[in-house]
Amino acid sequence: MNALKTLCIALLSLGYATAANAAGGTSSIVIDAQSGNILYADKAEELRYPASLTKLMTLYITFNALETAASRSPSKLGMPAGSYIDVKTAVEALIVKSANDCATVLAEAMSPSEAEFAKLMTKTARKLGMYRTTFKNASGLPNSAQKTTAKDLAILGAAVYHHFPQYYHLFSLNEFQYNGMTYKTHNYLLNDSLGTDGMKTGYTAASGFNILTSARQGNYRVIAVTLGHKKVKERDENISKMMEISLNYMQKNPNINTASLRSAINSSLRGEKTKTAYNHASAGYRR
Repeated sequence: MNALKTLCIALLSLGYATAANAAGGTSSIVIDAQSGNILYADKAEELRYPASLTKLMTLYITFNALETAASRSPSKLGMPAGSYIDVKTAVEALIVKSANDCATVLAEAMSPSEAEFAKLMTKTARKLGMYRTTFKNASGLPNSAQKTTAKDLAILGAAVYHHFPQYYHLFSLNEFQYNGMTYKTHNYLLNDSLGTDGMKTGYTAASGFNILTSARQGNYRVIAVTLGHKKVKERDENISKMMEISLNYMQKNPNINTASLRSAINSSLRGEKTKTAYNHASAGYRR
């Protein structure tokens, strides 16, 4: 809890963006999961469409009050109206398949309607310090009024990790079974050499390809968000570079020179050789 409070305070220092609508291009942020320190931020306050990253808030609230219910599209399990599904399966369906019908099922189990649940989602977001986020549904299906920022999503990721460690392992699932079918994850970074172990991907035509993820090496963990990519490969490569460079810096010295780290990450994202950037940053550590 203390780490999350520190995170919220640290992230507020970024200041508010002036964008009135969801922006084009990309926005990203990397934080130290334990201290809440911002390691890297690029347009992290710009308003964006969250797409299926919305489901992380649905899951956060579900973890607070486990129950059951039913129906939605396009990504769904195909449950007939009036049928029931256990909460564990619904949660796994949200995480692995990003099933929109299960998001609605969970929402309607905890509120009179999905619209009312969305109000609860927004209220919960405010309590966590997500001051620029507004939710309109439980799934992330397109809604022009449903917006967030990379910064706010980092707060949400940290809240899930710190408040519900007993459920965090579910975000590393590669597949789950339902009704005789096996469903595979959309998160292609899981269990890579970097140590990525969760959390969620998302996509709509308006949002582009989004991801909120976390990786651990040794005693260090980062939570990273990047939004608005045109291709899955670009999104995954970029966030991997952000996390890898950040973790390398953390292991070299806990007192990170964030300006040097930002330079190293930006150089890597531009396709420049990062060795020079690493060496430049290392010189800064020996102060």
